[in-house]
Amino acid sequence: MLQISTQDKETLETWLRAATTEQRLVTRARIILALAQGCTNQQVARRLELRAATVSKWRGRFAEVGPAGLADEPRSGKPPTYTRETEMRVLSTLDAAPPEGHAQWNGSLVATALGDVSRSQVWRILRVHGISLQRRRSWCVSTDPQFAEKAADVVGLYLDPPENAVVICACEKPHIQALERAQGWLRLPDGRALTGFSHEYKRHGTTTLFAALTVATGMVKAGHYKRRRRVELLDFMNAVVAEYPDREIHVILDNLSTHKPRRDMWLARHRNVHLHYTPTHASWLNQIEVWFSILSQAALKGASFTDPKEVRQAIDAFVNVYNENAHPFEWRKAEVHQTTLKAKYADLCR
Repeated sequence: MLQISTQDKETLETWLRAATTEQRLVTRARIILALAQGCTNQQVARRLELRAATVSKWRGRFAEVGPAGLADEPRSGKPPTYTRETEMRVLSTLDAAPPEGHAQWNGSLVATALGDVSRSQVWRILRVHGISLQRRRSWCVSTDPQFAEKAADVVGLYLDPPENAVVICACEKPHIQALERAQGWLRLPDGRALTGFSHEYKRHGTTTLFAALTVATGMVKAGHYKRRRRVELLDFMNAVVAEYPDREIHVILDNLSTHKPRRDMWLARHRNVHLHYTPTHASWLNQIEVWFSILSQAALKGASFTDPKEVRQAIDAFVNVYNENAHPFEWRKAEVHQTTLKAKYADLCR
């Protein structure tokens, strides 16, 4: 007769009553409870239609560690098909040039090159390491030797402008296309209706937008032109500076050649105007670029125009609405370092 404690007996009976207990544990609990009632191994085996060796096995396991001994022991499982060496082979293959006729690797090409690794395993390894063969990152590193000085000059105007001076960010958005797209509702065969625009479009010309943002207020002034030459820039700037005849004006521009008027002409006539240029490949320092992004998303993206005049009207309408609730952008970047790659991208290039 197998001796069991009251607590172990309650545990085994709980297993029998619970609807979620695994059947293999239910069978083993019945074996132990039957043995506790004085049955022999052979009697329990006949009652539960088991082999006597099975009853003897679980009787011994229970006698050693109690109810915990009725659980299955950990199993090693199937030996791994692929090892750490396979993983390193896949990664090292990506360092080599892709096969002739291909510009880049993909899962199928890597599997073919290795020969003994499946395509699924290749993609599995790439996912573990967060590698996407199709994704392409890009960066634009400023090579301006005076990057620090120019960046500090621009940021200084944002954070601590000269007293009673006006700081303006100006630039142009050239070649804005007037694209005519078929728009409306599309009725599908299943009864659903979708709104959108056709993939096909018709071009109706372009227009160039010059814009100036007053840093202190966030107000925007826009001007429309057919081209983006120096003469158009100076004409637009004449209208901008005319609004501040008795104020010192600091204008932030990027390094485009048309943004550099001859000093012995235009600047000589506007001695209250001071031009400040962002470093090469660092136009993101100019706040007007932020506003251009807002304009594109709000008034241009997905719109349909049949004439450049309609584009200009849409821009003017947005400017009027925007200026009603305009507010200055808050400069939050504590440090400006763009003379080297960002650390997370630099590591990829080593």
